[in-house]
Amino acid sequence: MAKFSLYNIPLKNLSQGKHTYEYELDRKFFEAIDGDEVKKGNVKVMLTIKKTSSTYEFNFDLKGLVQVPCNRCLDDLDQEIDSQNRLIVKLGKEYSEESDEVVIIPEDEGEINIAWFLYEFVALNIPIKHVHEPGKCNKTMSTKLRKHRAVSKDDEDEGDVADDDGDFADEEEITENIDPRWEGLKGLNIEE
Repeated sequence: MAKFSLYNIPLKNLSQGKHTYEYELDRKFFEAIDGDEVKKGNVKVMLTIKKTSSTYEFNFDLKGLVQVPCNRCLDDLDQEIDSQNRLIVKLGKEYSEESDEVVIIPEDEGEINIAWFLYEFVALNIPIKHVHEPGKCNKTMSTKLRKHRAVSKDDEDEGDVADDDGDFADEEEITENIDPRWEGLKGLNIEE
């Protein structure tokens, strides 16, 4: 974690009251942390730490943009990040995470590195499904996706299937593109 020493906060040296820190998570940060979700971005972090007698209350305010791959076409997609997160830090014998918001730091170390917490706050702010707006996906990839898409005759919309641009195509038109080798499977009765 030496490359993330900028994100070390010495808890023992903090006086009672509020302390403010500012960070900027840029492309270098996301590449260095080597997380699966985000590889590029620019997120500003405002951290306020309130020290009481036995705890440290960390309040994070994250705002910015990250680039994540579109689930449909795999091109980069800008995803806005606007998140407020809280973390309670206590000093104890050994490191442990008691809950999503409570962390125990070894008292003899007396400092916490918040780099991974920052990355997690960003990653958790990204929706599970992230796709371009209709018509904005990579046209080449959208065409390949439509070509290889499986279509069920039992679709709820019976008759119409939405394509990636939000347009609708007749199911008959789509079934014309089915590989003839699969025609033999149409006669199988699999419900028995």
